[in-house]
Formats: sequence, structure tokens, C-alpha cells
Amino acid sequence: MKQITLLLCGLLLWSAASFAQTAAKPTLYNPQADARADIDAAVKKAAASGKHVFLQMGGNWCGWCIAFDKLVKSNDTLQNYLEQNYEVVHVNYSQENKNEAVFASLGHPERFGFPVFVILNGKGERIHTQNSEYLEEGKGHSSRKVLQFFKHWAPAALKPAASN
Repeated sequence: MKQITLLLCGLLLWSAASFAQTAAKPTLYNPQADARADIDAAVKKAAASGKHVFLQMGGNWCGWCIAFDKLVKSNDTLQNYLEQNYEVVHVNYSQENKNEAVFASLGHPERFGFPVFVILNGKGERIHTQNSEYLEEGKGHSSRKVLQFFKHWAPAALKPAASN
């Protein structure tokens, strides 16, 4: 009886641990996605709506990538500003798919580490690459610095009238 109880407890713990690992695995980045097609579609939408394209480049393995996304999604000001001014694409970089051609076409932003952000205009031209390290404060990304970054590269900020 004691052995059966121990066996059942062991199976229960193993099952719970397996479920926790499966449930906790982030799925923000899709290694099977066609990054070039996703970016091209976002550029087309951005051109039609007067927005820019915000590329968040990283992988599900990257804790900072996941933390940045959670910060933006949990902060209404950041989330709303991003949605109003950008089409967003999460570009995967992982062992399964490094998207080497896409990264090369964007000037190899991976050299800054992850996450790294690239801003494209409505013509698909790269107008800025942002090392996310400069958006950190303390032990994480700063909401204030992230909002400032979003504002500095929003379409309205790059119009001559905006600087007057």
C-alpha cells in the first residue's frame, strides 16, 4: 500500500511538473512564420493607415523579449500608443529559424542582442534600429523610456511640422 501511495504521489508530481513546463512556455515568436511575408503585409497596412512598422526581434527563449512584451501589454498608455502608431511584427530568431536573410536585409540588428527593435516606414525602409539596453532602468525596461522611444519614431514625430 505504501509503495502504491508513493507511486501515485510521484506520478502526480511528474504530471504537474510536465503541465507547468508546457503551460509556461511562451509563444510570442513563431519559428515557422514567414517573417518576410509578415513584414511585407505590415508595411502594406502601415502605408494605408499612415503608421510605421515596429519589429520586435527576438525569440521565445529570450526572457527580456517576453518581459518587454508583457510590459507593453500591461501598460495601457504604451499599448494604446503602439497600436495607434505602429503595425507590430514579432520576428523570430532561434535555433529553429534564425531568419538570416531578413536580419541581413535590416543591417544585422542582432548585433545589439535581444530584444532589438527596428522601425520601418510605410515604404518598408528601415528608419531606426534600437538597442533595447537603452530602454532599461533598474532591473527592467522603463515605461517612461519605452514611451519616449515610441514617440520619437512615430510617424508624426518625423514630419517637419512636428519639430517646429
